[in-house]
Amino acid sequence: MRALLLPIKDLNNAKKRLMGVLSPEERFALVEAMLADTIRAVQGVRRAEKIFVVTNYEPAMRLAEENRWEILREEQQISESDSVDTASRICELRGVTGLLRVPLDVPLVQPSDIDDLLAVECEEPALVIVPSRDGMGTNAILRMPPALFPSHFGMGSFAKHVGEAERIGARVIFRANPRLEMDVDDEADLRALLKNDLTGTETGRWLRESGVEARFRQLPKAGAASA
Repeated sequence: MRALLLPIKDLNNAKKRLMGVLSPEERFALVEAMLADTIRAVQGVRRAEKIFVVTNYEPAMRLAEENRWEILREEQQISESDSVDTASRICELRGVTGLLRVPLDVPLVQPSDIDDLLAVECEEPALVIVPSRDGMGTNAILRMPPALFPSHFGMGSFAKHVGEAERIGARVIFRANPRLEMDVDDEADLRALLKNDLTGTETGRWLRESGVEARFRQLPKAGAASA
């Protein structure tokens, strides 16, 4: 059984690397918009036999309930790696053979992007992995079985995850996907996102209506020399 896992943290504490360019209210609104786009894509997924949400964030639990997704309620959130690994062990005990983790901040993602990963056929043990835009992070990870190896989300996670898989002799399958690779963690990511067509996305609507898009187009890039 192939399943999808959405780890959702408390949005009030998200995107601290954008503190220098967005206010706390703007950071919250941005991540809320990106979550809305990710949820909309997940609602269109056809190949996930189950969808799990691991969280202790009440609005996320309500979203999961509305969509009849299974909630893995956390008492506390230690880290994304801890959340994913705890959820992965539970899913494996419930008969899940392949678990795909997708982050909440990929506003360009389409249902087909997720379905394509869930459709990958290979013998266990195996890893299917999509890097972040800079090639350093992990934006989507499908492990077969779910608790194949511990998670290392954060800086340099892509190499760590591949290394873990190779160490235990698992097959490693790389997938490039520009939409899944486009997450937003810092100013450079946000500027890169603004180069894309955001028509029809909640993130694009918020960026326009909040004035953040216009502000970013006027501001020099971080580190740019003053005139």
